[in-house]
Amino acid sequence: MTQPVRFAFGLHLHQPVGNFDWVFEQHMTQVYRPLLEKLIGGGCAPASLHLSGPLLDWIEGHQASFLDELGRWVSDGRVELLLAGYDEPILATLPREDRLEQVTRMREALRSRFGVDARGLWLTERVWEPHLAGDLHEAGVRYVLVDDRHFLVAGFERAELYRPWRTEDNGRAIDLFPIDEYLRYLIPFRPPAEFAEYLRSLQTGATAPPLAVLADDGEKFGGWPGTFEWVYRDGWLRDFLTTLDGLRETGVVTLVTLSQALEQVPVGGPAYLPSASYREMEGWALPPTAARRLAALEQELGPDRVKGADGALLRGSHWRGFLAKYAEANRMHKKMLALSALSRERGDPPAVRRAIGRAQCNDAYWHGVFGGLYLPHLREAVWRELARAEAELRRGEPLAWHAVDQDYDGADELWVHSANLSVLLSPARGGAIVELTDLSALVNYADTLTRRREPYHEPAGPSASEPANPEAGELPNIHDLARALEELPPVDREERMIFQERVWPPDISPEALATGTVNPLRSWAGVPVTVAPREEEGALVFRFDCGGGDLTKTIRIRTEPVVRIELTLAWQNDPAWPEDAWFTTELSLSKALLIDAPRATEWRYPIDTVAKSESGYDRTRQGESVTLAWPIRTGAARVTLSFPA
Repeated sequence: MTQPVRFAFGLHLHQPVGNFDWVFEQHMTQVYRPLLEKLIGGGCAPASLHLSGPLLDWIEGHQASFLDELGRWVSDGRVELLLAGYDEPILATLPREDRLEQVTRMREALRSRFGVDARGLWLTERVWEPHLAGDLHEAGVRYVLVDDRHFLVAGFERAELYRPWRTEDNGRAIDLFPIDEYLRYLIPFRPPAEFAEYLRSLQTGATAPPLAVLADDGEKFGGWPGTFEWVYRDGWLRDFLTTLDGLRETGVVTLVTLSQALEQVPVGGPAYLPSASYREMEGWALPPTAARRLAALEQELGPDRVKGADGALLRGSHWRGFLAKYAEANRMHKKMLALSALSRERGDPPAVRRAIGRAQCNDAYWHGVFGGLYLPHLREAVWRELARAEAELRRGEPLAWHAVDQDYDGADELWVHSANLSVLLSPARGGAIVELTDLSALVNYADTLTRRREPYHEPAGPSASEPANPEAGELPNIHDLARALEELPPVDREERMIFQERVWPPDISPEALATGTVNPLRSWAGVPVTVAPREEEGALVFRFDCGGGDLTKTIRIRTEPVVRIELTLAWQNDPAWPEDAWFTTELSLSKALLIDAPRATEWRYPIDTVAKSESGYDRTRQGESVTLAWPIRTGAARVTLSFPA
């Protein structure tokens, strides 16, 4: 007699640190709570569930009764809770101690709130790197969820993936569950009849009772555009539960938790997986030109081959590519690493560790179909937590500095810090300020975003995926909602910072600057310069020699009685420049600073980006460009910055 397919159904629910309170409220009310109540109460149990730490914290403070209800489901065996890093970090990119701390914090939270000792782990964004196996073993993790793609890129055949596999790192072993990509795209985007057909094909085609694993974002069930109507109003969830009941009654399916599956299904092994994430993520992590080439190759292969064994070997970059692609993400990440190391040196004050943990939340560090890095409030939240940690670590410290290659670009930055200020100067970038954090207000005034050309800005060819057919009861996938823009948004020639010097022709205007299409007569932005530091009474002074003496740039920083940053500029006129040309310094600011610039003409324009999101394309205000200009014949200028009261 044919045995049933074991079906492990898992959900991951998450909202990032810094997200708007109304988003938490909306998703809890319209998505998470009704989804779980209907699923668990409607026959899709037992199931496995992961709630991220930021979401757990919000629920505890706003809808704690839901956690009581969840606790009853856990006690009844209807829900198995999963671990992850508490603050939903990309575990592979954390120091080992931080990685263990994040997982341990989640285990302790689940034990305290629900009385369970969780051993399975939801891997954030399924970002796997081989060294994780040993550290997760040390953290007490027994099994981890990864994509079936992780196995396919290692050369496994799809037929081998309906079971768990064992891997190890230096003898420290964990088990791996392959998440079925086909199920991820069936549920909830296709009619439930296709889900039933697929499971019947697994049952009849297998030589041993197979295990089918689905673990995916809960936001797909009502949080993404069009899904609320589709899942609830149009009856998808009702039909899915009815279909699932029929499959169970006819012996096609039996529901299991992942822990039960591990006990019932023989483990294969050994399996050694390369660094990997899901297919779309690897494409998003590529630089724009390479991403377009990958898309062209996928179109040449066509949907069938992309989904098949050949397509698995066609890959993008791994997740760390975002840190090379976006300097803003890299800067947050490397500041986090620096402060985490400093915290370890200074005894790990609990408040510091908690702030660093929140700053490790993954969402603001990357960008794909979701806003991520492009959402200012998420970046602001990361910088706020980093500032909170640094303020505690530097309590009572005087003004000081040291040279460090903080962003690992091969050139030292100058890290200036005190009890109320943290500044990063970059001699490799024309002596610009790349971070300007008020540790009292917990604000980084340099937290803007460079306007870049993204692959999705360009006209796109046919998609490598098959389009949905609404008449057949199919919901469009989120990755295919937006294809191309009618008009390309402006891009910046150079990375945005504070104090970037240029010479412009006489007819330059704020409108022309905003387009990014006008060439300066001379630019020192991004040009390596030499620096001579010195100390003055109550101040640190950094004198930059820019361009062989044709520009001298001096930044003087003092913190008492208040923070003041003074820029003095002296330049030599080039005979080739028009007599009525303009000398400028540009400040790209996330929030308004107090600026004193005697005799300067001031030009301002908003820094807006156009980015793909789950709802299409979003135009987002990233900050403001303030350009201070003097007639070229002036030969010298002064600017003083101070923080708002």
